[in-house]
Amino acid sequence: MIDVKYLLNLFKKNNINFFSGVPDSVLKNFSSILENKNKKNHIIATNEGSAVSIGIGYYLSTKKIPCIYMQNSGLSNAMNPIISIAHKNVYSIPMVLMIGWRGSPRIKDEPQHNVKGKITENLLKLLNIKYTILRTKKDLLKFDQQIKKAKKDNSIVACLIEQKTLKKKNSVKKKDFYNLDKEFFFRTLLEICSKKTKFFSSTGYNSRELMFIRDKYKLNKGNDFYMVGGMGHTTSVAFGYSILKKNIVICLDGDGSLLMHLGSIKTIASFAKNNFKYILLNNNSHDSVGGQNTFSDDINFKNFSKSLGFKNFTLIDNKKNLRQKIKNFLSSKDLSFLEVKVSNSKINNLPRPKNLIKIKKEFMN
Repeated sequence: MIDVKYLLNLFKKNNINFFSGVPDSVLKNFSSILENKNKKNHIIATNEGSAVSIGIGYYLSTKKIPCIYMQNSGLSNAMNPIISIAHKNVYSIPMVLMIGWRGSPRIKDEPQHNVKGKITENLLKLLNIKYTILRTKKDLLKFDQQIKKAKKDNSIVACLIEQKTLKKKNSVKKKDFYNLDKEFFFRTLLEICSKKTKFFSSTGYNSRELMFIRDKYKLNKGNDFYMVGGMGHTTSVAFGYSILKKNIVICLDGDGSLLMHLGSIKTIASFAKNNFKYILLNNNSHDSVGGQNTFSDDINFKNFSKSLGFKNFTLIDNKKNLRQKIKNFLSSKDLSFLEVKVSNSKINNLPRPKNLIKIKKEFMN
């Protein structure tokens, strides 16, 4: 294992003091320290491509190398600005990529992570990005040399970090921004919905909680499509399914997921039928990867949704009239947006969806 302080000292020694990225469970011990940094030096981006682009702008302004952090699943989002702007053969913008390596061939992981994990090294090689796998303190020496070469050559270098590599004391405690118990809301919603209602739930805790609560309270199964990956794409998948359907289709999205690919919600507002129901489970945090802030608390989602084209908006932030508000939302003949301000997950050891092919077949029946 590597103590986070050694990694931070390495960056400091190389005059790297600006960080931008998308929170990741592998890197949470690192990003939790950055939470206390000045906002000018640490920007939590909505997606990895934005983080890279922010880093490019920072370099153009300061001539200093930025550090961009992400999970390897987000490398695909980052590739556009890396290839078309920062690449050695374009503008030759130097930067350090710090990548949480889910699905590393050495470590057993979930199916969606295994796919990306196996090709992560090949992607970096294809992009001609030199990288170091950080497993011990000794690996920092090699990484240090690569950073120095990147500064000299104006190139991009990366480090790959596997699960349980980074250790740190005194992690930042998760903060609840809102009080409504998420499990209570889920249970109430599922009890009200008909057996024909289909659900699409975003990656992270939303899908795992939905599965857990259905099982715990013996509620109808087989109606859920769990987005085990593809953060930010739940809205589009749910919309695509709803186009030729008449039954209610509910998209259970998170604030971090919505913000990651915000443009998708405009497409839906322009083309979706009223059988499409959008529910934003807003806890103002990246709950499943460390509880980092999404900064969604200052967004007026009523004005936002109405400006996009949603005709009906409902806000739920407590238990008062909860059942009736849900019923009114579901029965609305207009395109509807429901914001639910919920607390962070209180369920320990949430299960993960297994046998994804079986889940797909049951959902499609």
